[in-house]
Amino acid sequence: MKHEPIMRTSTPGRRAPVALWLLDRALRKLIQAGTLRVRLPGDEVRVYGSGAPAIAIVISDWPTLRRIALNPDIAVGEAWMDGTLKIEKGDLYAFLALCLTNYEQVSAHWLWRANNRLRMAIRRFLMHNPVGRARRNVAHHYDLGDDLYDLFLDPERQYSCAYFETPEDSLDAAQARKMRHVAAKLRLAPGQKVLDVGSGWGGLGLYLARASGAEVTGVTLSVAQQSFAAERARREGLDGRARFELRDYRHQTGRFDRIVSVGMFEHVGVGHYDEYFARIAALLKEDGVALVHTIGSGHPPRAPDPWISKYIFPGGYVPSLSEIAPAIERAGLIVTDLEVLRLHYAETLKAWRQRFQARRDEAAALYDERFCRMWEFYLAACEAGFRHNGLVVFQIQLARRLDAVPITRGYIETTERALPDPHEAAGTMASEHGARGNMRVAAE
Repeated sequence: MKHEPIMRTSTPGRRAPVALWLLDRALRKLIQAGTLRVRLPGDEVRVYGSGAPAIAIVISDWPTLRRIALNPDIAVGEAWMDGTLKIEKGDLYAFLALCLTNYEQVSAHWLWRANNRLRMAIRRFLMHNPVGRARRNVAHHYDLGDDLYDLFLDPERQYSCAYFETPEDSLDAAQARKMRHVAAKLRLAPGQKVLDVGSGWGGLGLYLARASGAEVTGVTLSVAQQSFAAERARREGLDGRARFELRDYRHQTGRFDRIVSVGMFEHVGVGHYDEYFARIAALLKEDGVALVHTIGSGHPPRAPDPWISKYIFPGGYVPSLSEIAPAIERAGLIVTDLEVLRLHYAETLKAWRQRFQARRDEAAALYDERFCRMWEFYLAACEAGFRHNGLVVFQIQLARRLDAVPITRGYIETTERALPDPHEAAGTMASEHGARGNMRVAAE
């Protein structure tokens, strides 16, 4: 997997003046708050905007400049990966935050709007995820190797938004709090059957089994994740109550008291939303409760991000609430609670980015420099998106009956306080027994 940065000629081509004119016009319109200093091929410097923050970048060659001028949504990330875009002042995150902050305040250049309209026109094709393609998409990202994810995830390998009470909380504490928060909304009781759709490395499913005495079935399309989760359940003596299987949720059978899906809905694709919620409804018992935790957008529907789709999450998409709600209604499900987590994922991504940077040399030894630059861009761009581009996390509680959960939200906090810390819960059977009692009291 070794790749050397692609360094291209700095000699202007015939199209260079046109590309430079396009980029210059776009940046003069875009950068209104803060300053962007751009060193062009040949060392000419142009400055856009004024005031703080002040960021300086270098574009090394004319082909890179042309690509950025024509289609920055994918070309900026590729230029960073190739080493043909570098930061002279500030850092990658600061540069992306500057761009996104301004992008939200002004109308995009007409050429960039045309690119967006084209992507919108074909977005259902881009998100068409039948079972075979969904399996390949999952393998592209989640089967990269456990060693990579151990570099920056918490010990439970929670690869989704944590739950921060304050920005000073540690990542490990916030991820533990997220699992408790999810469990509280599910109102678990011993013996209930729980389905975890997109169960990842099994941390949440194992916690639910430990904390409540429920019987958990986790399904995933990642071979590496399923193997890890099943082995961990066996090692911790929980394989009788927590089973992890390699299966598409569309092929799952049976009926469940509780269904949870954390960080999986982003991979479904708009064209499959009716299929997804219809399956949830079919698998959920009449008095059951489901919880869907997904990245969401506070904006109207958009096209998938082209760089993320190509390099990180093929087939993935961040939905607007207006796209989710109609599919829930058509499935005959009721939204019994909706919580919008704002900035929690920004803090999660900041922690992941800092941890990855601290162990970057190990990542380079596993892969190569270009991979590391790709991963840096992924984490920095996503953090900037959650701070400056309207991205949030939706936790949507669903039921088939209006009386499936209490009519006020107080039970969530009460149950959450009664639940054990996930790290302590892995300890003794005595603590597990106490947790079951607490869960029963809280549920009543």
